[in-house]
Amino acid sequence: MTAIRIGLMVPASNTTMEAEMLASLPAGSTLTRIGIPRTESPLTRETMPAYRDSVVALAARSFATDRHDLLVYGCTAAGFLAGPEGDAALARDLAQGTGLPVVTTARSMVQRLQAIGAKSIAVVTPYADAVNAQLVDFLADGGIAVRRLDTLRAKDLAALVAISAPEVEALARKTMAADCDALFIGCTQLPTQPFLAALARDVGRPVLSAVSATADQARGVPA
Repeated sequence: MTAIRIGLMVPASNTTMEAEMLASLPAGSTLTRIGIPRTESPLTRETMPAYRDSVVALAARSFATDRHDLLVYGCTAAGFLAGPEGDAALARDLAQGTGLPVVTTARSMVQRLQAIGAKSIAVVTPYADAVNAQLVDFLADGGIAVRRLDTLRAKDLAALVAISAPEVEALARKTMAADCDALFIGCTQLPTQPFLAALARDVGRPVLSAVSATADQARGVPA
């Protein structure tokens, strides 16, 4: 496959997505990471427009068509909060601001699950109930029902960053069941690459993560 030059936007605190995504891309691919500064207060539907404007401005300053083939927006929870229409609008604004094709993690999740024909799935996240509800709604808009869901319930940023791959794998194995078409592990901060393939083999169903879904979509965008 042809190497890809990717510009990646993730929360400044994210320590997982860059390495896991680069490992999933064709040989010779490059990835330029830009961390999105944390907002002073939690994102809400009311504060999303200002946040979106700041993200678009940051992307326009950071990425250019002569150095990148694709822009990846890896802020999963913000995508759920914006909803399908809001996430699509941000992707359009980012494309207009940079001149690059744009892949968002939230939309990649739906597209990859749709591509494998998943209709009823298990989900594992680190989120609180309010964010999980937004994730469930985002999936439902794409025709995907969440049959089982469990969370690591990270109480703050430090707890989120401290979550290890064995912790994620253990909860994933506990949550997945035969009545689910697939398992999805949400949040680009959660480390999943060490166990995804083995878990899929053991449960006999597709297992996707926020990062793997995004990488799959990125590989499908013409360079």
